[in-house]
Formats: sequence, C-alpha cells, structure tokens
Amino acid sequence: MNGQAIIVGGGIGGLGAAVALRRIGWRAVVLERADDLGEIGAGMSQAPNAMRCLDALGVGEQARAIGLPTYSAGNLRLPDGRHLQRAHPGDPTPLLAFHRADLHRLLLEAVPAGWVRTGAEVTGLRQDRDQVTVTWKDGEATADVVIGADGIRSAVRRSLWPDTPPPRYLGRTAWLGIAPAGALPGSVTMGSGAYFLIHPLSRDRAYWAYVTTCARPGVRHADEKATVLQQVRDWHEPIPALIAATPDDAVIRIDIHDLDPLPSYVDGRVALLGDAAHAMSPDRGQGAGQSLEDAVVLAAALATEPSIGTALRRYDAERRPRTQATARGARADGRRTTSPAAHRWLTTMVRLVPPALWRKGLTPDGNATWRWQPPHLPTPDTGR
Repeated sequence: MNGQAIIVGGGIGGLGAAVALRRIGWRAVVLERADDLGEIGAGMSQAPNAMRCLDALGVGEQARAIGLPTYSAGNLRLPDGRHLQRAHPGDPTPLLAFHRADLHRLLLEAVPAGWVRTGAEVTGLRQDRDQVTVTWKDGEATADVVIGADGIRSAVRRSLWPDTPPPRYLGRTAWLGIAPAGALPGSVTMGSGAYFLIHPLSRDRAYWAYVTTCARPGVRHADEKATVLQQVRDWHEPIPALIAATPDDAVIRIDIHDLDPLPSYVDGRVALLGDAAHAMSPDRGQGAGQSLEDAVVLAAALATEPSIGTALRRYDAERRPRTQATARGARADGRRTTSPAAHRWLTTMVRLVPPALWRKGLTPDGNATWRWQPPHLPTPDTGR
C-alpha cells in the first residue's frame, strides 16, 4: 500500500516519520511553521531502543559517528563531589550523547529534497472517508494520511480533541547550555530538590542541564546565566566552570510540562506522533526516542496492513500503552529526583545497590524500556 502523507511539524519526530515513509515507498510533505528549520541548542542522550530505530531508518551508522558515549547514568555524585556510583574506564555504556541540532540535521539530510516547507503554520484540517486536507497561510494540500508531529502544543491535537486538558506544568524548571569542554565522561549530580546533568558532545563540547523545582511556570530573570550560577556556586567542578564557559545568550530556560493521557492517538485518517501525542518529562531521556519509535511503527503498519484504517488502529494499539507508561515513569522519576523529602532516601538507596547490580541495570537487557525492538520496514524494492 503506497500513499501520500502530510506531516505537520519538522522536529526529530516529524523528520523521522518522513524518512520512514520514504523507505516504504510513500511520499510526504513536511509542514514546519518556523521560517528556519532547526532544533534548539541543547543536547540529549539516545538509548538502545532509539538507536535501533535510527538503524531501521538507515541512518544508524551515521548517528553513531556523530554521537559520543556518555556515562551519565553510571556516574552519580553529590554536590560536594562525592560519588554515589562511579563508572570505570572501559565500562560498557548503552547511551550515546548528541547535540540535538546534529541529530536533526542528519535526519533532514535523509529526507528527499522538496519535501519540507517552512513558514507553513497549519490553520485548518478537514477529513472525509477518502482523504485529509490541511490548510496553511499560503497553501493547501490533500493526502491519504496526516501525521501530527507538531509538539506539545500541537494544533493538530487541539483540532481533534479540543476539550482535552492543556499541557500540565510539573512544578520544575530547567536551565540548559552547551559549553566548550575537554574530555568529560558524563554524570548526574543529585542535590536536594535539584540535579545537574552533564553529557559529553562531539567537537570538544559538553551539554549541561540544571533542573530544580519552581512553584509556577513563566518565572524569568534578566540574567539567567547569573541566576543558575548562583544556585550551584558551591557545587563541585566542573559544574560552575561549564556554566561560566557558556555564552550568555546561549543559556536556555524552559519549564517542564507533560500531557495527560489521550484516549487515542488516531482520529480517522489523522495520527498523532511524538510530543503531540505523549509529551513527557525528560527524566528518562526518552522523548526523542519514543518519537522515533512512533515513526517506525507507523510506517511499518502502513506498509503491511490492508487499509489505512487498520494501519492506524494498529499504530494506536501498539504505541499508546508503551508511550503512556513511559510518560508515567518519567513523571515519577522527576518527582523523586527533585523532591527534597525524597533526596535522603534516594541517595541512601543508591549507596546500598551493589555496583554489579547497578551496572546490570545500565545494559539493554537490564532495562525494559531499552529492550524494545522495532518492526521491520519492508521496502518497495524487496516487498519484504
């Protein structure tokens, strides 16, 4: 079954869907509301489940060439510098760290020329039994399927489920940055009511994120860099040094939200993907990975099911339980890592876990989320 899709949103999930559809012989147009296509200047790690998706999309080898191993999950520290758990040189690590823009660019390069249209903010969507039509300021297009990959404040989601609650603020805020740095292994420093994450990046850079509680969203300061430096002024190096080395205008401040579970990711010929369907807190590092899983599963269903209706129902049945469970787990992890009341209990428990058992949990076999395997994407050349 070949067809035409409209993908609303040109982030990692939307581009992943475009690459997946190309591999099964579909055509697509990607509508991105921004005038310039790109990702914010922050970093992330990808776990084995996400890397298998990149393999399925045909870009896994290139992704591994631009990612760096990160030991953040194995190097747990306290603000005074003491280690709760320590990764040793040569330990296997399942996580690769990326600058978001680098991974985004890799996917964009795998999308056929002419498929992406920028400056195309969707203003309307209508469907009937046979097709879906999307309108934007300067155009209109019709397709067999529309994929809403337009983020946590998705216009596609609002058009399908206008009565669903808006994104939920989780009581936490974060500062993010990219700094020049030498070789760093990656780490997580666990404070009382806050944590500081470091990932190494290619080209002698490091990504950092400081996450803490905040009573309400939208709180901002004239000098965000000075604000976060003040909060971690007594924390161990290289934390203050990384923030100090970050350009003033490159310190990003975000408030952390997620979505209440939706009753379905599908309505007729329209499917939601990524943050539009299941935005989650960053505490399990699975936001982009779950978007890539969505893309591969959706394409596999469209390639193998006898009709679009059955393909989208299969997609919803496979993806909704897994992504909503992952979002619940991320929300719970976030409460534990930024709750002052839970800090003493959590650090005590980490100390009591034998190092061998801790390391087992950092292997693909020891982590249920990471064990996931993508479906095969049959290509039009082979039919299988």
